[in-house]
Amino acid sequence: MIRWAKPEDAEALAQVFYAAVHEGPSLYTAAQRASWLPHPPEGQAWAERLAPLQVAVAEVSTEIVGFMGLGTDGYVDFAFVHPAHQGTGVFRRLSGHIEAQARAAAEPRLWTHASLMAQPAFQAMGFSIIHHETVQRAGESLQRAKMEKTLR
Repeated sequence: MIRWAKPEDAEALAQVFYAAVHEGPSLYTAAQRASWLPHPPEGQAWAERLAPLQVAVAEVSTEIVGFMGLGTDGYVDFAFVHPAHQGTGVFRRLSGHIEAQARAAAEPRLWTHASLMAQPAFQAMGFSIIHHETVQRAGESLQRAKMEKTLR
């Protein structure tokens, strides 16, 4: 089931985020993953980070297994699926929910900064790579891609 997140989901979302970065298959080293997300986000800072987004949540038997956020400008933020549920269509269902919301808001495009692991999933949803870039996190270089999908 896909639904919109509630404030009380914040801790479960943080756990999915952390598990997806640290426990799933990865194209990043352990040091890169630790620099990206050294611990699960928590508290007021995490709540404030999620607050401006419309966050779609995927549940299986009432357990949150994935989430994806939509910013006001069509920016897709936090596209994460728990490793135990990757490859089961959760990403596709979340993406469809976010895209429908963006279309309803008359957004001309969706765009994101996708990790190496997320790029194929975004491409399968019709996103194209605009350019590759490297960002620095706690002394580590992480590669990602700016991706975009035109909606009109």
